[in-house]
Amino acid sequence: MVSRKERRLLRDLARQVADVAALPVMAERRELWKRHNSLRPARPMILVFPEGSWRELLPDASLKCTGKAARGIEWNLRHRLYTHEHFFDDTVLEKDWVVPKVVTSSGWGLEPKWRQAPTATGAGAFEPVLHAPADLKKLRFPEISVDEKATAADLARAQDLFGDILDVKLKGVAHVSFHLMSLYTHWRGLNETMMDMYDNPTMLHDAMAFLEEGHRRIIRRYEELNLFSLNNDGTYHSSGGVGYTHELPAAGFDPGRVRPRDVWASAEAQELAQVSPAMHAEFSTAYEKRLLAPFGLNGYGCCEDLTLKLGDVFMIPNIRRISISPWANVDKCAAKLGGKYIFSWKPHPANVAGTFKPDTVRDYIRHTLEVCRANDCVLEMILKDTHTCSGHPERFMQWTKIARELVNELA
Repeated sequence: MVSRKERRLLRDLARQVADVAALPVMAERRELWKRHNSLRPARPMILVFPEGSWRELLPDASLKCTGKAARGIEWNLRHRLYTHEHFFDDTVLEKDWVVPKVVTSSGWGLEPKWRQAPTATGAGAFEPVLHAPADLKKLRFPEISVDEKATAADLARAQDLFGDILDVKLKGVAHVSFHLMSLYTHWRGLNETMMDMYDNPTMLHDAMAFLEEGHRRIIRRYEELNLFSLNNDGTYHSSGGVGYTHELPAAGFDPGRVRPRDVWASAEAQELAQVSPAMHAEFSTAYEKRLLAPFGLNGYGCCEDLTLKLGDVFMIPNIRRISISPWANVDKCAAKLGGKYIFSWKPHPANVAGTFKPDTVRDYIRHTLEVCRANDCVLEMILKDTHTCSGHPERFMQWTKIARELVNELA
C-alpha cells in the first residue's frame, strides 16, 4: 500500500508532527481547553476548520505521494503541520495516530437520491424516496458489526509505519452525533418535510419515533460490542470545539469498557432553521434530548439560529456546548447563556471569501467579544463552513491574527 519512497516521506512528516506536538505551547493549550470546557475559562478560545477551503490551502497537486492510501496519510500529516504553521488559533497538535475500528452498518433500508448540481461544488437537490406514510415500512433498523480482522490489519500497518514515532491508538466510536432531521429530509425532501409539519404531522412523528428507537438500538449495540472510546481529548465535538475535559470519564469508570456517561455527544437540526421554536421542539428536540440523556456531556446545534429556541436547548440533559450560528443574535444569546454554557460562536464564513476587509472583520469580532465579556460568557470562536477563500489561503492567517489580537486586548 505504501512504497519505500512514500514510507520515507511519511515518516519524515510524522517526525515533524511529533516535534511540534512536544512544544510547551501544546500542553498549555490542552489545559486551557480543559478549563474552558469546565466553564472556568482563562480567555476566549479560537479554532479554525477550513473544511471546503482545504482544496485551496492544501490542494491535491501539492501532495508528493502517488498511491491513494499514501496520499491520504500524507494529507493528514500535512494539514496538521499547515494548521500549526499558518493559523494563530488554539489547535492542539497531538502526537497521536488514530486507527479507527472497522465498524459497519447495514443502513436504514432506504438510500437518498439526489439531483446533482451542474458544477462540482454546487448545491444538489433531494429526490424524495418517502412519498406517503406507508413508505415508512421500507425503513429498517441498522445492524452494527465490527470487522476484527480488518481492524487488526489496519492497526498492524499503522504500528509498522509510525509506531516508533507517533502514539498509534486504536479507537472505536468517539464522535457521537445525532442527525435525525437530516436523515428524514434526505429521504422525504426538505420542502416536503416543511409541509409534513402542517399537513401530515403524524407521518413525521412516526418517522422521528422510528429514528429515535433506531439510534437507541445503535447505542445499545455499541455498548454490547464495547465500541465506545473516550473523547475527552482533541476529538472534534458537536459542530465545532474539542473534547478536552477533566470531567470525563464519569465516576466508576472502567478503562476496559467505556460507557455513554463517559463521553461527549451532540445533536443538531439545521434543516429546521426557519421553523418556529414550538415546531422545532415538537418534531426534533423532544426526540433528541432523550437520545442525549445517557451521555456525560452534550452539545447542540450547528448552522440553525437558536436565538429563540434556547429555552428548549437548555432542557437537554448535561448540555454544555451550544452552537451560536452566523445568523444568531449574539447579544440576545449572550444574555441567555451567561457563564452556564459554552458559547460556541460560528463567525460568518463569508468574511474570508469575496473581498477581504480587515476592518470589517475586526469590528465584527470585537462586538461579539465585548458582548460575551459583558455577560461572562464562555466564548469559543469556531471559524468553519468556509467552502472557499476565493483563492487566498493567507486570509485564514489574517483572520486568526485579528482574532488573537482582539482576544489579547479584551480578555
